[in-house]
Amino acid sequence: MKRPLDLRHVVSPALRDLIELAHLEDFDRVTEQVRNVRGCTRPVNIVGHTATLDAATRTVVRAYSTADEPTGRLLTTCGNRRASRCPACSRVYAADTYHLIKAGLSGGKTVAEDVRTHPRVFATLTAPSFGPVHNRPTTPSGKPLDCRCGRHHAEDDPALGTPLAPASYDYTGAVLWNAHAGALWARFTIYLRRELAAQLGTTQKALKAALRVSFAKVAEYQKRGLVHFHAVIRLDGPDGHTTAPPAWATLDALDHAVRAAARRAQLTIESDAVGERVIAWGDRIDVREVKALGDGELTDQKVAAYVAKYATKSAEGSGTVDRTLICRPCAGRGYTNGPDGFRDLCADCNGTGQAEPLRDLQVQQHVRQMIRTAWALGHLPEFADLKLWKWAHMLGFRGHFSTKSRAYSTTLGALRDVRRAWRTAQAEAARTRAGQPAPDENTTLVTEASWAYLASGYRPGEELLAKQVRHELAHAERLKTEGNPWQ
Repeated sequence: MKRPLDLRHVVSPALRDLIELAHLEDFDRVTEQVRNVRGCTRPVNIVGHTATLDAATRTVVRAYSTADEPTGRLLTTCGNRRASRCPACSRVYAADTYHLIKAGLSGGKTVAEDVRTHPRVFATLTAPSFGPVHNRPTTPSGKPLDCRCGRHHAEDDPALGTPLAPASYDYTGAVLWNAHAGALWARFTIYLRRELAAQLGTTQKALKAALRVSFAKVAEYQKRGLVHFHAVIRLDGPDGHTTAPPAWATLDALDHAVRAAARRAQLTIESDAVGERVIAWGDRIDVREVKALGDGELTDQKVAAYVAKYATKSAEGSGTVDRTLICRPCAGRGYTNGPDGFRDLCADCNGTGQAEPLRDLQVQQHVRQMIRTAWALGHLPEFADLKLWKWAHMLGFRGHFSTKSRAYSTTLGALRDVRRAWRTAQAEAARTRAGQPAPDENTTLVTEASWAYLASGYRPGEELLAKQVRHELAHAERLKTEGNPWQ
């Protein structure tokens, strides 16, 4: 019989918990679970069971229950795509995005390699100016110049992107532009097809029957707090990537159509509080050909890696916070409904609706003013559908960071299914090595399962193990060669 542990002399709660875990009968399984989630920052804890049965005889072929785990629960990854929240899960998301983008450029993942012969460009669409900001201008040859403030800014200068004249900067326009950026992209895709038809001398109906425009895009925040879009745009045959576009659908036609559509696309919004506003792209429109091979050129691999890098980022690059600012108990309304049916002032936020006072945020004044503007505009009735108060921490932008058209390539779901099937095959191989017989191939199997959410996060001792896993993964990453970063 084991003597009870006396850990009174251990000061650290995490170390004390780790020692307790180490004295469990199957400590190796505890470390295996942590390694399986690759040191996920905040894993989901679930409890339940699953059983694989013979459909005819109802005989149990395989069974698993968290009651048999040494800690009584199973750890699963949180799946958060944002690197600021979970580097481990965001790494997987970035790798999936890389393969999704690259498959649409050079084939693979059910996409034929002939897709690399289709006309395709890498386009960057930016926001317009809402007032001059501190920047790092350069000459056409790349020589750095002084900012309009008269100084030369370093690359990490916190003043970059902030207004030269904050009092006259159009914060309302900047927030509303972010809020409508997704709708403006949708409008751009409509004009792109119209411009293609005009450029190729055909009708939109005939164009749709002869070719399809496929794309994949990602949003990126600039230092000034405004989003811009990077997009791979490709011309396909009428059935998508499986068919080649007609010979008259050229790269030059696509290039011209992208530029013309970006100039034409705009939205007009009206409000008694802010007047009439026109939402349009900025003057800086970059359209470059994507080449299959070439040293120093914009190749398939470089474009895919570039898009994947930004797919895991959020608004933190502009200096804002990565959490919602609405008070959860009152959902940002500032009041709760009491048992008598009357509204009571929310005790958590004291009626402000804010989870934390905006004035106390550890951000630059420029970012704080954008957050305040988004919060104020969000409570105007005419902008209620934009939910700006909910997305104030994103400076008004609420769209998806990465999207693609239906026929661009494979899907993230398909990539996850392949990974899940691989893990299942590995588990079956492990059972076979352990002497467990594999089910007959002719047997029809059914699965019965019941799962429930328990909590999120690690035990203190498990957190120490997770930190070690993250350290090992980071070390292995540093030792990688300069080849494909997603291998």
